[in-house]
Amino acid sequence: MAKDGSSLLHYLNKSTSTSILFTKDTVEDSSIVSNDATTAIGALILGLVFLLGVPGNLFIIWSILARARQRSVTTLLILNLACADGFLMCLTIFFLIYLARQNWDFGDLMCKGLFYLCNTNMYASIFLITLMSLHRLVAVVWPHRVAALASKKMVVRAIAVLWALVFSISIPALVFRQVRYDHDEQNNTRLVCASNHSRSRYVVYQYTFETVVGFLVPYGVIVNSYVCILRRLRQTKFRRKVRSEKLILAIVVMFGIFWLPYHLINIIQVCANQPNIFPLHLAKPSRAVTSALAFISSCANPILYTFAGKSYIKEDGIAFMARLFEGTSLDTGIKKGIGLKDALSFSSTGGNAVKNEKQTLV
Repeated sequence: MAKDGSSLLHYLNKSTSTSILFTKDTVEDSSIVSNDATTAIGALILGLVFLLGVPGNLFIIWSILARARQRSVTTLLILNLACADGFLMCLTIFFLIYLARQNWDFGDLMCKGLFYLCNTNMYASIFLITLMSLHRLVAVVWPHRVAALASKKMVVRAIAVLWALVFSISIPALVFRQVRYDHDEQNNTRLVCASNHSRSRYVVYQYTFETVVGFLVPYGVIVNSYVCILRRLRQTKFRRKVRSEKLILAIVVMFGIFWLPYHLINIIQVCANQPNIFPLHLAKPSRAVTSALAFISSCANPILYTFAGKSYIKEDGIAFMARLFEGTSLDTGIKKGIGLKDALSFSSTGGNAVKNEKQTLV
């Protein structure tokens, strides 16, 4: 009887441990808390992101829903972007605790769920920014076709498809994520929420997919859209000032700066599956910092909106951002025959307003 009890206890211990630990065949990636220095830097960045991003994005949502008297297509896209960014900012508290404690305290289900939601919001933010760029491209380059190609009804449908798509393509984050035991730099045992790739080809698949679909393709579309927009603006006799063009360029560059380090680490981990290409042990510990930098892109939008709408603050007070968003109806102005001259050019890859030369903002 004692022997049977001992066998049962051994079976339960083995079952419990295998639900957390990888098998020997698993390709174990270093966790984001594998290095004390980068973990501390990542925690500091996430703390600032949380303090600025949560109230900032909530203020944007409130401004649009409660104070804006009319909502253009661009405003609708900004609302969805603020919801995605705001939700992502709320999740940062869990990762902040994770980095601060260097131990995952929330269980396997939360490990999978939180990283799935992070991936969902990452794709949603990037795709919404890309959709803004395409809408701006149609409105500026083909203004008389905006009613057919980029009407509010069409954009609402596109947003619905976009959300369905991002929830689908984020599924790998559920599959390739698991809680496991790890050792810190003092060789103490801890729990980490880390990637779980049983085969090296799965590493290649996940990180290649994230980088191509979540960065290279949308960023390429954004850059090409604004190249076409700038060419169009230069062809009009009502040409914007050079400062406006520089602002558009700065927006695109900022988007790339915050996301490029994260995807460079993805590329390095993919290349590391080929021997002697890159010292992977130098790249993996930087995950905490590069992931935190990517979060900044969602935190920065409210700050940039504030600078863009500062000319409204004196007159409209707390409603200044609503007035800023009300000035984004470029498509409406063109449909009424006002044309590019008198329309506002609300250029956004992070949702930043670029007004025409008739106003003093640029």
